[in-house]
Amino acid sequence: MASPGVSIIMPVYNEETWLAESLDSLLSQTYNDWELITVDDGSRDRSATLLESYARKDSRIRVLQGAHHGIVKSLNRACAEAKTPFLARMDADDIARPERLEIQLRLFQENPQLDLCGTCVQLEGPSRASGTERYERWINSLLCHDDIYKERFVECPLPHPTFMMKRSLFIALGGYREGPFPEDYDFFLRAAMQGAVFGKTKEQLLLWRDHDKRLSRQDERYGLKAFRALKRIYLPVADAKKSGKAFYQWGAGEVGKAWLQEWAEAPEAVVDINPRKIGKHIHGVHVIREDELPPPGQCFIVVAVGTPGARDDIRSRLTPRGYQEGTDFLFVA
Repeated sequence: MASPGVSIIMPVYNEETWLAESLDSLLSQTYNDWELITVDDGSRDRSATLLESYARKDSRIRVLQGAHHGIVKSLNRACAEAKTPFLARMDADDIARPERLEIQLRLFQENPQLDLCGTCVQLEGPSRASGTERYERWINSLLCHDDIYKERFVECPLPHPTFMMKRSLFIALGGYREGPFPEDYDFFLRAAMQGAVFGKTKEQLLLWRDHDKRLSRQDERYGLKAFRALKRIYLPVADAKKSGKAFYQWGAGEVGKAWLQEWAEAPEAVVDINPRKIGKHIHGVHVIREDELPPPGQCFIVVAVGTPGARDDIRSRLTPRGYQEGTDFLFVA
């Protein structure tokens, strides 16, 4: 019997509330040549029983049991069991649209250089605050590799539950890493460092549930401070300094202040457009006007802003003056 075309990777820990609905969405896929590798990570509820009942009904479903070791070990264990050319992530509390696998695999067929792709998502939660809607619009706006890559330090531009990757990429990166950081974002940033090619489907192919029991809502590895610490590892600040560029930060608001407090070596100065801040010192760093920046090629600017529309405004200020995004400045959040 021929091997399936894609392995769906699903770690499970105490997910009985949503699990059946998630599994049913996979059974409804228009693309049928898949295997589902689930890891019950020592669940204390009925998750293991539900998984076994589905596995008895469908031979494409495999259940791996074990003590509770956490999501990283579960992900790596499941991926190590996969033998297919493609790995597709799925969380046990989300719902895949019927065409998800078919459309993502088609994207790989149309773009042979593609290494890792995601999908647009529909966020669902008890309430849709303005920040949630902004995040959904932002993540769904980044479809091509160039847009995904240039915004890689704002947040992870590919939703982890929508990952589909070549298994060769997973092997080349050595899988997911354990640490005081979000494992999916770390994987994405390492892939970017290795020159991976990214993409995203224009269709919303995942209903992404946001609820209080999500791991990302409970674990400090997914907090803003952990995200900033991870970004600082991969930001090319040290490389810019080695090439003789001076390091500056743009942004002395709420987001910018958090970054200013955490740099190992403070920037030369921080740029802000608020006239009341210019000339002052914030967390020991002098605040300057934008026209006091060195010319393009002589500085590297980390832009740390969170106000709606601020990134587009700053692009419109820097780009006409010859600063190149990715070379002379990068956005963070």
